[in-house]
Amino acid sequence: MIARADLPIPQSWYAVAFTDELPPGSLLTRQLAGGDIIVFRTRGGAVGVSDPFCPHLGAHFGFGGMVEGEELRCPFHGFRFNTNGACTATGYGTKPPPRAHLRMWPCRELNGIIFAWYDPHGAAPHWEPVPLDAAGWTPLIHTAFSLRDHVQETVENSVDIGHFGIVHGYSDVRVLRELVIDGPRFRVCYAARRPMPVFGRLGAQVSFAFDLCISGLGYSLVTTTVEGMDIQTRLFILATPTEPGRIALRLALSLREIIRPERIHPLAAVAPRPLLNHVVARVILASLAHDVRQDIPIWEHKRYLERPALAEGDGPIGRFRQWTRQFYLQPEAEAGRPEVNTVEKLQCFSN
Repeated sequence: MIARADLPIPQSWYAVAFTDELPPGSLLTRQLAGGDIIVFRTRGGAVGVSDPFCPHLGAHFGFGGMVEGEELRCPFHGFRFNTNGACTATGYGTKPPPRAHLRMWPCRELNGIIFAWYDPHGAAPHWEPVPLDAAGWTPLIHTAFSLRDHVQETVENSVDIGHFGIVHGYSDVRVLRELVIDGPRFRVCYAARRPMPVFGRLGAQVSFAFDLCISGLGYSLVTTTVEGMDIQTRLFILATPTEPGRIALRLALSLREIIRPERIHPLAAVAPRPLLNHVVARVILASLAHDVRQDIPIWEHKRYLERPALAEGDGPIGRFRQWTRQFYLQPEAEAGRPEVNTVEKLQCFSN
């Protein structure tokens, strides 16, 4: 058995679906925090996330349940529930029983991603994922992995700059701006170089800047700029606890629409712009997925060390771990937590 610390599931917003997976009138069964949930969209476009079992006699909505108009219909006795969880009708035309209330999970849909809020103590959300202006950006493309790990470990990977060169072949990795902590958000910016022969000359090193913003332990946004090529992407790295000891790791990408294609490659200027946007986005997402595949065997077989022997060059791992403690707090500790708009500026290598 792999030895890991007994880390519980932290409080956070977690991605449970992408917008393009949930057309009007559809529902999905997904796993979150060790059990099933139902994600559905009404005919009018409203999104709901609920417990999977009907409070009447326990039928699972994911096996024969359906969306009818603006409500969720149970497959067993036809009971109907609105997006607030209220039972609006039985299957017999009788008065709904007062206790027939479906538990709904707080959810948000933004930037093509559907999030559900999880708190181990049932506390309501006290911070929000930040919406982004989508004007001038392509729709999300995405992929996903299922692996044996904990969300904190995969998120920590993004601040572990020491492994970028060893595992992924980056060079000249450096910190561009000091680390900033703002309540549930953790932000740092790096630069690096890497071969990417699809763009430019074969074997040429391409320079990148990575602006990383981690919001809770389920939502990381990496805004990446490719120096000199007019390429900018938003990489969404979305870790979600599913069944015990496992996570779903969803990767999504949006590309800022290319304006000067000749800066990418001389032949790019003659390509139809929609095709060029599609190809560039797919190449970059494939590169990100390749990096994740390199990480997965390490993640799945490493041991979590509560007191690691950190070295200069690791990146802000120690500060990251201090920051994560807020997501494991008991309700009685909430009152002592700093306000979410309190900014603490720290040196990046202050472990």
